[in-house]
Amino acid sequence: MKKFNIIGVLVLLGFVISACNVKDPAVGKEDQIVVFADSTQYYNLEGTLLDVFSKIIYTPQPEKLFLLERKDISELEKFKHYKNIIILASLNSKNEVANYLKQILDKKVKELVAKDSVYVINKYDLWAKGQLVMILTSPTLEKLKKHILFGHRNLVQYFQKESNKRLSAKLYSSIYENKKAEAKLLKKFGWTIFVEVDYLFAKEDSINNFVWLRRAPNSDVERWIFVRWIDNATPAYLNRDSIIALRNRITKKYYRTTDNKSYVEIADNYLTTREVNFHNRYALMTQGLWRMSDQSMGGPFVNYTFYDAKTRRLYMIDGSLYAPKYKKKKIIQQVDIILQSFRTKGELSKERIDDLMSELD
Repeated sequence: MKKFNIIGVLVLLGFVISACNVKDPAVGKEDQIVVFADSTQYYNLEGTLLDVFSKIIYTPQPEKLFLLERKDISELEKFKHYKNIIILASLNSKNEVANYLKQILDKKVKELVAKDSVYVINKYDLWAKGQLVMILTSPTLEKLKKHILFGHRNLVQYFQKESNKRLSAKLYSSIYENKKAEAKLLKKFGWTIFVEVDYLFAKEDSINNFVWLRRAPNSDVERWIFVRWIDNATPAYLNRDSIIALRNRITKKYYRTTDNKSYVEIADNYLTTREVNFHNRYALMTQGLWRMSDQSMGGPFVNYTFYDAKTRRLYMIDGSLYAPKYKKKKIIQQVDIILQSFRTKGELSKERIDDLMSELD
């Protein structure tokens, strides 16, 4: 039988939910996952769970992706409104968490679990708005461990996507948005991106199709975003080596010290490239560290490169962070969210275009 990775249909679950449609926003830290699990089963799986959800990312300081906190199921009422929740148990066990799952899961779902066809069930906004409750269960603990290891990337991405949605809702507030700058980009270049009010246009090079947005120059926390595009392009650049070479050429030209002696380049360590869906386009997402060529500065960056068939353009959208005194994981996530706000004119509704263009009247 084909294995299902996720079931999120409410009718499959026996959760008792309040009839009230209005729910308070979920609470807790963005990188905190509350895990309801039997102590023995949790400690048997702890290494696996940490490898999957608490893997180390380097910014360049080591930071954990998510922090796990195990709680007894007796504390569910106290923590049920937290943003990220995992309920974990093997169904063949007789502990309290397994008994709880047997009570709340629909008969058909339990049959699928018993057949080892389902091991993860996600429910969004279950007890709070913006919340993800993930059930991880299998007939045995050994099988559950294998499934977690096999599906590790998807499991993490479910929480990452929900976190991005929550942060996006906060960020894309009108009080932070510079619509006039967004309209300027749309009118001049045929694309736009969310521009916060305190971002400056550091460079506009129409000849070489390059725009650099910069926040808080010469401060303790700088953010740099650039968009570079190639007209009449082909998808041939969509490979790891080409992306690295192109980014290094761009930053060598534009990201330089005031004395022109040093420039930004990609550092050799912790560089990853993977395939992603960027607004229904095949794209390569590259993450890693940048450094000055004289080794004087450095920090994390995230980069999306994709080909837009409608405009025959190859786009590179890139965000960097310099914050030597601070933890950077959450800040680079915010930069990533801004990158994901990128839209070509063809992706915008007429209402959105008219709204932006009215800023230039």
